[in-house]
Amino acid sequence: MTENAFTPALGRLAPARFYDHAIALTRERLWRALTALHVAPRPDELIVDVGCGTGSLALRLHRLEPRARIVGVDPDPEVLALARRKAPGVRWEVGLGDRVAEIVGAGAADTVVSSLVLHQCPLPVKRAILTAVADTLRPGGKLVLTDYGRQRTPLMRLAFRVVQLADGKQDTQPNADGALPGLIADAGFTDVREVEVVPTATGSISVYRARRA
Repeated sequence: MTENAFTPALGRLAPARFYDHAIALTRERLWRALTALHVAPRPDELIVDVGCGTGSLALRLHRLEPRARIVGVDPDPEVLALARRKAPGVRWEVGLGDRVAEIVGAGAADTVVSSLVLHQCPLPVKRAILTAVADTLRPGGKLVLTDYGRQRTPLMRLAFRVVQLADGKQDTQPNADGALPGLIADAGFTDVREVEVVPTATGSISVYRARRA
C-alpha cells in the first residue's frame, strides 16, 4: 500500500476537520468509554492506537493513565495535526495500519486498540492490518477493536446504509455480515469475544477483545 491508499476519516461525505462533529452521531462518548474500559491502561504499558484519527481515544487513555505510553498511528497527516493539538503528551506517528509493526516494533506493544477503521478497508487490507497488529503485540498481548459489527436488525441494517454511502458497500459489507471475529481469529488471535454492542443512528458498533496467541 502507498501512503495515500486509505479512506479519509469521513469517507466521501466531508473533510476530516468535521470528523469530531460527525462522529458524535454514533454515541461516541459511550463506545469510547466502553473501549477504554476494556483497554484498562496500566502504568508503563505500551498501548498503540491504530488508525487513531483525531486522537480522541488516545487522549482518553492518556488521561486515564498518564504513566502509560500511548502511541497513535494514522496515515492522514491532516487528522494527526488535529490530534497533536489535543494531546501533546501522546506520541503520534504517520503510517498505515499494515505497517504498524515496523513503526512501533515487532512484539513491543502490550495492547493495541483500533476504532472505526476496518469497516473502511477492503477485505485484504483488513487482513493485513490485523496481521500487522498481531506482529506488534507481545505474546499474550491484548487487542481491543471497536467497529461496526454484525447489523442484526432491519433497523440497524437500514441505519448502516449511511456508512455504506460514505465508505462504499464492498468494503463495509463484511463488517455488516459479521466477518470481524473470524478475521481476528485468522490473524493469530485467541479468545475472540464480542463484549459490547452499541446501537447508533448509523448502525450498531461492537467492541471485540482478543489475545495474541
